[in-house]
Amino acid sequence: MSAQRKSTSFDIAQAAGVSQPTVSRALRGSPTVSPATRQRIEAIAKQLNYTVDRSASNLRSGKTRTIALLLFRDPTPDETEVNPFFLGMLGAMMGACADHGYDLLVSFQNFSSDWHTDYEDSHRADGLILLGYGDYADYRARLDHLVAQGTHFIRWGSVRHDQPGLTVGCDNVAGGAEATRHLIAQGRRRIAFLGDATDHYPEFYDRHRGYLAALEEHGLHADPHLQVDAITTEEDGTRASNACAARVPSSSVVIASTCKCGSACRPCSSSAAR
Repeated sequence: MSAQRKSTSFDIAQAAGVSQPTVSRALRGSPTVSPATRQRIEAIAKQLNYTVDRSASNLRSGKTRTIALLLFRDPTPDETEVNPFFLGMLGAMMGACADHGYDLLVSFQNFSSDWHTDYEDSHRADGLILLGYGDYADYRARLDHLVAQGTHFIRWGSVRHDQPGLTVGCDNVAGGAEATRHLIAQGRRRIAFLGDATDHYPEFYDRHRGYLAALEEHGLHADPHLQVDAITTEEDGTRASNACAARVPSSSVVIASTCKCGSACRPCSSSAAR
């Protein structure tokens, strides 16, 4: 017995009494089709077990309906760790894509390749979301290159007026200040900061600015020995924490520039002195 013939958009058009292009527009959600006609076409499509051929549809429209999310690899020995803060954002991104009929392609940022060629030119994705970066002085050149190529991209990071492309981020200055004020309110007076305090890591730098501002508003001196450079790994947080404890054993509490760095701060914060 031969297999049952697969339904086509022409079958739906015949059953609905409309043209095939109208069926295509209705199933794409085009506003040029009235709600009543769209509902009738969708009901017939369901009855006929019709599914849209996404590949063919994307080829005709020139769109992939896919967004590529490229994650920065934390500098660990096996280069497979991802900042847990970014993983917490993943569900919301997947939900937003699904709500708009898009797929989310997740991969690592490969710095040896051309992201525009790998994703937009090769029709793997319509645009990029970039999460995480290392030294911003090196990363900035790649962002400038994406802009020059006409790449559609958005990144999470420190928001500044002179940055290439579109950036979404949080108020890191306010975050650093609020964390410091909270510790001061608990009676702490010697507060260490673990994290790079230069513009090579803009988000850390902004948190450090907030930390300094909160100390100043409470009349507290910012001891340079209580700032130790660290990046986004637990191993480096441990190193910086130990270095801080060795420099100033009486340090009572620590502000870490990242959550992974913070998880390694026990050595520096173990002293109860204030």
